[in-house]
Amino acid sequence: MPTLAPYGAWRSPITAETLLAGTVGLSEVRAVGDSLYWLESRPQEQGRTVLVRRRADGREEDLTPAPFNVRSRVHEYGGGPYLATPEQVFFSHYGDNRIYTLRPEPRPLTPEGNYRFSDFALDSAGNRLIAVCEDHSSEGEPENFLAAIDLTTGNLSKLESGADFYSSPRLSPDGAQLAWLQWNHPHLPWDQTELWLGDLAPDGGLSNRRCVAGLGEPQAINEPLWAPGGDLFYVGELQGWWNLFRYLETGAEPVYPLEAEFTYPHWIFGLSSYVFLDSETIFCAYNQGGSWRLARLNLVSKDFKPLDLPYSAYSSLTTDGSRIYFLASSPTETSQLCALDPVTGHAEVLKRSGAPDVDPRYFSRPQALSFTSEDGETAYAWYYPPRNPDYQAPAGTLPPLLVKSHGGPTAQASNSLSLKVQYWTSRGFGYLDVDYRGSTGYGRAYRERLAGAWGIVDVADCVAGAGYLVSQGRVNPRQLAISGGSAGGYTTLAALTFYDVFQAGASYYGVGDLTALARDTHKFESRYLDKLIGPYPEAAERYRQRSPFFHAERLACPVIFFQGLEDKVVPPNQAETMVKALRDKGVPAVYVAFSEEGHGFRRAENIKAALEGEFRFYAQIFGFQPA
Repeated sequence: MPTLAPYGAWRSPITAETLLAGTVGLSEVRAVGDSLYWLESRPQEQGRTVLVRRRADGREEDLTPAPFNVRSRVHEYGGGPYLATPEQVFFSHYGDNRIYTLRPEPRPLTPEGNYRFSDFALDSAGNRLIAVCEDHSSEGEPENFLAAIDLTTGNLSKLESGADFYSSPRLSPDGAQLAWLQWNHPHLPWDQTELWLGDLAPDGGLSNRRCVAGLGEPQAINEPLWAPGGDLFYVGELQGWWNLFRYLETGAEPVYPLEAEFTYPHWIFGLSSYVFLDSETIFCAYNQGGSWRLARLNLVSKDFKPLDLPYSAYSSLTTDGSRIYFLASSPTETSQLCALDPVTGHAEVLKRSGAPDVDPRYFSRPQALSFTSEDGETAYAWYYPPRNPDYQAPAGTLPPLLVKSHGGPTAQASNSLSLKVQYWTSRGFGYLDVDYRGSTGYGRAYRERLAGAWGIVDVADCVAGAGYLVSQGRVNPRQLAISGGSAGGYTTLAALTFYDVFQAGASYYGVGDLTALARDTHKFESRYLDKLIGPYPEAAERYRQRSPFFHAERLACPVIFFQGLEDKVVPPNQAETMVKALRDKGVPAVYVAFSEEGHGFRRAENIKAALEGEFRFYAQIFGFQPA
């Protein structure tokens, strides 16, 4: 018989310790020869990321000992920090940003300096490593370029430069050509990029350089990849959707037109949403309606066959020629490393993210919602109702609601199992994860709705989502909270400031002063606000109008702030100035700062402190007493 207790006060076996016990983050799977490589981010090791290898006999081994941390800091968000070949492994160490080789112990390849590296390609014929390089040795904005690094001396030279940003250097199978992406301010890579191709000259330089996609009609191009037969493929835009293309001298050829997204926004390097099993067969992940599927595509017959697998998110596709490997998750499973038999379609789980065994009866299942926002347009969300088999709420009562505003803002809510979400729902909260206009996964038109409207439509959609659930009689209108990190933290603060809907909120490294962000952020995002709000300082008044900091007198509900003191994306002064403004006004404001944390928390003790701190904050505001 379930215990009678108010929503929000239920005890749950899903604790902060549960989330972190043995949990690792899995990413960047690469099949090389008879070995499989991936990265593990380990909160219990102060967030250190370790390169792991699985041998043909199934044995796993850590390749990078402490204190080595396999991460890149290019664009601050990193990604693509290692390259494994049959003969050698290269990786970027977060501690000093140098490239190391494993022989078998880590040895530095590049000298000390103010360089950062990512996204490697091996040019065996030239005895060199090609990489994206970010040079911070001069004052002002760092310089980005494609670097060639001599494998004998470690000397670095510029292979290609002149654009503001570079990504995805990919050598053709015969080593004769190099493809890469580049783009310039004020664009972000999900707005406009160019695909370039060059021939490798005998002296190691590039000749016959030409832009093969992205000129004329601007596109957000991503993931160039050479097929085994030597053709160049990429993800481009077709009628407003990210689709697969083949590059031909006569022009681009759509591979399989579909109103779906075949890639992710290029926040990090090392993305891999499709892979060639052979010269005629592609396995690809694609997103429709907020959920991902995996499909097999025959390039000759154009047969497109979605696979019957129990997952709703896929990433990091790779192959050894006989099996397809990928990371996948679902509403009932956290991230896991899988191996797919392409003949039978059977997927075997090789590695789980380490989440402890929790009785699935405690898991709330996501419900897809679409609702009308305040201006008549449609927005989307995943709603998780309260669920705990041990408790029952008193008749006639409604649960509190926590609205989640995701980051980016060009990101996407996921319906995959998150124990952080279940932490709330198993305590009696409803949880609404909003895919506000501007999110990816719904085509370019939906993504572009945030152009010039950040702080307007995203906020309106979060407010409308909460209002929709209130109107349906599903949540308590007097117990509404909103939480978000980074760009989602800004949306959170704007919703609390400019609307009188929520009674509490939590900002994780969120933006309070847009003018400060425009003046003080890193290169990758330094012109992001040009599109989201308008060019600064020409649109300075618009920045002030949308900045919660300048309207603190309108904020009348408690807020808790969580901030990493080493954050270079949203510096700590953003939270500190907002906290001071609230306290000066007499509004309760809690500030929790973590040293040695950047943009996002990686250390187990800090993740635990933030989650428990946010719950205690709401419990105090809403008057919950644990059952």
